[in-house]
Amino acid sequence: MRDTENDLRLRVRAGEREAFAELYERCAASVHQHALWLTGDRTTAEDVMSETFLAAWRGRERLHEEGGSLLPWLLGIATHKAENVRRGLRRRHAFLARQRQQPVVADFAPEVAARLDDARRLRAVQGALDRLRRHEREVLTLCVWSGLDYQQTAEALGVPVGTVRSRLSRARAKLARLASEAADAGAADAANPGAMVAGAAAPGGSGARPTEPRTARGEMTGGTAIAALPVREETA
Repeated sequence: MRDTENDLRLRVRAGEREAFAELYERCAASVHQHALWLTGDRTTAEDVMSETFLAAWRGRERLHEEGGSLLPWLLGIATHKAENVRRGLRRRHAFLARQRQQPVVADFAPEVAARLDDARRLRAVQGALDRLRRHEREVLTLCVWSGLDYQQTAEALGVPVGTVRSRLSRARAKLARLASEAADAGAADAANPGAMVAGAAAPGGSGARPTEPRTARGEMTGGTAIAALPVREETA
């Protein structure tokens, strides 16, 4: 039978490798998913997950002897690790977005299309989250997407519960406003196709050859809507 949360905590704190392996088995998927939302890149999320468990092992002696699940502790570490790489990832994604797409082999088209759509959704979420402040982004991902309660999120971030509540309230309000603004902008574009044609003729949209749609408008519209979805579900 697997340990209770507190027994596992004590064994991890004592440096038992079997206990740490059990902790990994229980929490690795949640840590990876949290890192994926924060970074938008699967490979980097795997790196963040590895660094998180390495840091947890090294810092195990600082764990309190009393407490519940160790997941908030791990997600707190992952949050800081992910934030350290976000800036570099944004530069990398901007570079890749400017590169010409390679032809897709027909036999693998369905799989590749699914991966591209998944990557598009991740980039879209990143576009919306980038418009939140760091503290707002952290509580949003921990509370709404990773499913921690206020107390667990406070433990993960090392802040009072009241601070978590106020940050989450601001994050929800801002994301809902951004989604509304994006929807209004999309409606305005649809009602004024002439503006879209004029935009294509502007610098960066020369008629000499086909160009990719401007990502700032389209990505933010989709991104804010996707990122706001769990917030709408939470507040409905």
